[in-house]
Amino acid sequence: MQRVDNWVTRFEEGVLALLLAAMTIVSFTQVVARYGFNSGWTGALEFTRILFAWLILFGMSYGVKVGSHLGVDAAIRLFPKPVFRAAAVFGAVCGAVYALTLLWSEWLHIFGLETRGGAIDYWMKMYKIGIGLDDLRYPDPIIEAFGTQERVQRWIAYLILPVGLALLLFRCIQAAWQIITGQREMMIAAHEAEDLVAENKDVLKG
Repeated sequence: MQRVDNWVTRFEEGVLALLLAAMTIVSFTQVVARYGFNSGWTGALEFTRILFAWLILFGMSYGVKVGSHLGVDAAIRLFPKPVFRAAAVFGAVCGAVYALTLLWSEWLHIFGLETRGGAIDYWMKMYKIGIGLDDLRYPDPIIEAFGTQERVQRWIAYLILPVGLALLLFRCIQAAWQIITGQREMMIAAHEAEDLVAENKDVLKG
């Protein structure tokens, strides 16, 4: 399990770093091209928007891993420790149910609910249809070499939907197990005010 966790963490961190670098480079070159040479790349805005969506969907699972999601825990901290732990596990399980439902909603059939669709189903439809994005085109050498359509297929951009939700599902299940085994307190751990006070306690004393 630890090996899988390390691999997923390296994968998330690598992709997040790559996405941030790509967004920065594209935005910077577009500014230079537009204001310096009165030109630019037509698909830059759409490409940046896709990168930003990927950043969010990758970041939500990594946020669970590092405990950076904001949450309100003032009420459940008033409970006895066993009840507090149960509430923390319940929160993590709710996150897993949410991710699984968005990923593949047909699992709800076991409760008698007539649900269809989800990220996997939507991505497969986009793959079968093969329609392209609005402005993002393949470079001319790729079009000539592979004889592909001009516009980048939507299924490539939308691949992040099943991947991101699968990662979120994994992280929520992992968080629930870590809470049960006492490895972490709860799924959220972003107490910014407390962190700021701790970091600046010497300044406050002065």
